[in-house]
Amino acid sequence: MTLASQRTDDSSTHLGDADPDTLLDFADGFIRRHIGPSEAEVTEMLGSLGFTSLNELTEATVPADIRNDHALDIPSPRGESEFLSALKTIAGKNKVYRSCIGMGYHGTVTPPVILRNVLENPGWYTQYTPYQAEIAQGRLEALLNFQTMIADLTGLPLAGASLLDEATAAAEAMGMCASIAGGKKNGFYASEDCHPQTLALLQTRADGLGIELKIGPTAEVDFTHGEGGLCGVLVQYPTSDGRIEDYRELAEDAKQHGCLTVVAADLLSLTILEAPGTWGADVCVGSAQRFGVPMGMGGPHAAYISTHDKYARKLPGRIIGVSKDSHGNRALRMAIQTREQHIRRDKATSNICTAQALLAIISSFYGVYHGPDGLRQIARRTQVFTCALVKGLELLGHTIVDDGPIFDTIRIRLGKGRTHAARQVADAARERQINLREYDDGTLGVTLDESTDRGLVADLLAAFNFGHFTGFDVDSLAQDAAVDGRMDFGPLARTTDFMTHPVFHSHRSETQMLRYIFKLMSRDLSLAHSMIALGSCTMKLNATSEMIPVTWPEFANIHPFAPDTQWRGYTHMFRELERWLCEVTGFAAVSLQPNAGAQGEYAGLLVIRAYHEHAAKLEGRTNVRNVCLIPTSAHGTNPASAVMAGMKVVPIKCDDKGDIDVADLETKAKANADKLSALMITYPSTHGVFESTIRQVCDIVHENGGQVYMDGANMNAQVGLTSPGKCGADVCHLNLHKTFCIPHGGGGPGMGPIGVAPQLVPFLPGHPVARPDTAGEFAIGPVSGAPYGSPSILTISYVYIAMMGGTGLKKATQVAILNANYMAKQLRGHYDILYTDAGGHVAHEFIVDCRGFEKSAGIKIDDIAKRLMDYGFHGPTMSWPVPGTLMIEPTESESKDELDRFCHAMISIRQEIESVANGSLDADDNPLKNSPHTLGEVTRDDWTHGYTRDQAAWPTAWLRDSKFWPTVGRIDNTYGDRNLICSCPPMEDYED
Repeated sequence: MTLASQRTDDSSTHLGDADPDTLLDFADGFIRRHIGPSEAEVTEMLGSLGFTSLNELTEATVPADIRNDHALDIPSPRGESEFLSALKTIAGKNKVYRSCIGMGYHGTVTPPVILRNVLENPGWYTQYTPYQAEIAQGRLEALLNFQTMIADLTGLPLAGASLLDEATAAAEAMGMCASIAGGKKNGFYASEDCHPQTLALLQTRADGLGIELKIGPTAEVDFTHGEGGLCGVLVQYPTSDGRIEDYRELAEDAKQHGCLTVVAADLLSLTILEAPGTWGADVCVGSAQRFGVPMGMGGPHAAYISTHDKYARKLPGRIIGVSKDSHGNRALRMAIQTREQHIRRDKATSNICTAQALLAIISSFYGVYHGPDGLRQIARRTQVFTCALVKGLELLGHTIVDDGPIFDTIRIRLGKGRTHAARQVADAARERQINLREYDDGTLGVTLDESTDRGLVADLLAAFNFGHFTGFDVDSLAQDAAVDGRMDFGPLARTTDFMTHPVFHSHRSETQMLRYIFKLMSRDLSLAHSMIALGSCTMKLNATSEMIPVTWPEFANIHPFAPDTQWRGYTHMFRELERWLCEVTGFAAVSLQPNAGAQGEYAGLLVIRAYHEHAAKLEGRTNVRNVCLIPTSAHGTNPASAVMAGMKVVPIKCDDKGDIDVADLETKAKANADKLSALMITYPSTHGVFESTIRQVCDIVHENGGQVYMDGANMNAQVGLTSPGKCGADVCHLNLHKTFCIPHGGGGPGMGPIGVAPQLVPFLPGHPVARPDTAGEFAIGPVSGAPYGSPSILTISYVYIAMMGGTGLKKATQVAILNANYMAKQLRGHYDILYTDAGGHVAHEFIVDCRGFEKSAGIKIDDIAKRLMDYGFHGPTMSWPVPGTLMIEPTESESKDELDRFCHAMISIRQEIESVANGSLDADDNPLKNSPHTLGEVTRDDWTHGYTRDQAAWPTAWLRDSKFWPTVGRIDNTYGDRNLICSCPPMEDYED
């Protein structure tokens, strides 16, 4: 058999017909693997739609007045092996120093069993947010473990499933305090001992929320500050410079004044420091980064938040709760889902619609791996090394600024006559590849961590000896330190137990841990199983080559506040990625700081607000432009973000076709012309159509003094064909975890950088510690804890764009539109397609109307989504943007076979609905109402249903070859919310 005859894929060129030059270049190979349908399948699908080329399809779907008239100015595609080799060279420009800077970021050791089998495993990182809980039981259990660990360590009973980073978690807690106060108190006090990035972000957030923030010494808390007094006070425990303060009296005073105490606490310290909840804290926030997640120059990491049960409905973010399924078995799901922004909109507690689920899962497994004893040992070892360092420094004649107990962080005043030698010591440390924290007053900070060893302590002492080794024995210093009392926390020493649940004691060997990881993974449906056709969520391929660099040490082990000379590789990547994203969006500049789509929305609106305020100041105007027009079809984060940015939401109607009602827009824009700030719009529309009026819509807003914010949720239908700038928008956030292939990770991570038009460039976000290069002259405050958000996962989008090139990116967009139109055509006749353009076409997603089934057969969209699980598929987006509908998005990465398989499942379900409607299947006892069917149910001795086991579990032939089994039956959400349990229940519940 010849090589040519082995190649049966029609997308490949037979060697005998090939141009010899093409045989030397594999650059387009990645494009062929990223795009699911072969060339022959593309031709076949186009033919079924009446087109002969992808360009014809583009001309029929994308309005002519916004189509690109030029190719993307992005380099030609690069081959996988070739580009990874080039990226390794770029990564080599980063210098991996031992960072003792602290400030909420620490060195850590990711256990290899977790690194390889969770962080680097597509069975974990390609899952979507657990909206369909029956096929997400594995990650839900891991997140429940996370919540239990956080609740135990902080001493507060209710913990969330993670937030974005410590600084934004503190800001969320501030908003939560204001919400609990019900508008009666708008003052908030933050201790100056908090991390500087936290304080700066609080200032950013407080302004939009109308909160009167005051920053000062803890001893000077003024409970009368602000209208009605303080709603909350924030302290850092231990402080940013390492002091361990006793806040018990402050917490009691706060309680007497009706003020909540928020504590930003270091998790590892809480294994030996008393839990804040035991001495009066009402809310606890912080980062779980040092529990096994690399620094990644700032992210992504899971933040945490915990509080009392009575504040459950005020807690921002998501909570995993325990309920039961249709068989009475224990089952998990997201609790109190009415808190989700798509429901509460401008009344939401926050605009957070994501978390850092994958990172929380890693930290959760880290807790399971080490257990409480292992965590305590890590904390004590870190403390011993720190105290040994203190002993050595004192022998060298230096002074520790605080003479109280020590955990992992110290602040050093150099010896007499050496007060101006801080730079000399810092340079000596850098010569040993160590970064110190440098304070403005000439003192120096050192933070140690799990990765600290004797060599690091010896090198630090040499640096503080101005470059000369001391000859001190670290073990002897540690022994001396153990008896001098600096390790004794006195009344703040931890006496309460934590992590007592058996899950934290049952997986000590690697074999046990490995099996536990894979047991949970097997309970989750991911892209490793089948397509996830969630409209607006864009579950596209996260190619292995894109993921590989994330865990390279050169990217993973950089501190966000390390000197910029140590991250030249990151700088190279930032500049190229920013340029490419500017080209894609048609904008003048891009800020990479927002670390989630919702953060991007918020940042973009703040930039618009700052622009208007600056213009008013220049013009001497006093009127405030604070009205934000938002279509009623918009994603719920849009109005929530607008409220957070201090804007007033005015809804705009949509017409019968789902398009923006231009007349209503014009009326409301003119009515608010003197106070119009922005319009928020999604394009293609939330209904999955390229609206032909987009330029007119933007012009109306501009004519009335506003700016246009474009939600980037559907940017994957624009790349290479049009752009926000071409459409007339002024700012747009980009969901890199959608359009540009960062995985969803079970509900996070993500990145939401913003692109802006020239007039908005001066207002792009800054940062108090390390100013980003893109920060404008009139920069708004930071919106994320780190200057560049979550840089380590930017490598994913960088690799994707480089390997696709401009031509590949355009083709990906065209095939995404092709796949959606092909599926819509296959399903038309079985289901009504709710919205199309004038030619009957959709964009990259479409809406299936299921509203009539409830009347004809008693079948709801929940029944269809749960039944799809029996076919091995995740349900599409339900009831959004139209109640009673399903929104389907296939992405360009799915092959025609997979599209056909999904369509076949939907058509088969439609036939089942008809069988219920005509009485062939019982109205109550049918495969849809009883779905999903578990293996336990199907193999039970007694089968009482009026349909067969085959019909329940194997309704189509392909399931005999590969079957994904949901591990629980349909979950009772109401029961779970009425009996709210958000931590690991007793072990006997597991045994049942």
